[in-house]
Amino acid sequence: MSKTLTDSTGVEVTVTLDEDGRSYVIAVEGGAIAGHAYFLPGPEAETERIFYHTVVDEQFGGRGLSKVLVAEALADSRERGITVVPICPLFVKKLQQTGDDYQAEGGRFRNATGADFDIVKKQA
Repeated sequence: MSKTLTDSTGVEVTVTLDEDGRSYVIAVEGGAIAGHAYFLPGPEAETERIFYHTVVDEQFGGRGLSKVLVAEALADSRERGITVVPICPLFVKKLQQTGDDYQAEGGRFRNATGADFDIVKKQA
């Protein structure tokens, strides 16, 4: 998965799934990596992803990159039939705001449990 979009300033950015690195990566013009949305497999490893940390380098701040990154990670998860388990506050907030629409479009998510937090503590 690799998708070219624009940030809030109109500059092209690319979001790519890095399966080995267990993250979605956002890159800016010139290919510089600006940030990551990290995930781990959930208890249902093949069908769940626990999104636990999103980071955008401060030199790229103010461009809305974290919003683009979260939205694309959610869209790709929906397209792949993956259930999203949000622990990262950015994912929690986005799904609180748009969860009904996300589900109406075929996306799936569930609230994190203690077991999910344990997975993150052990693996992250």
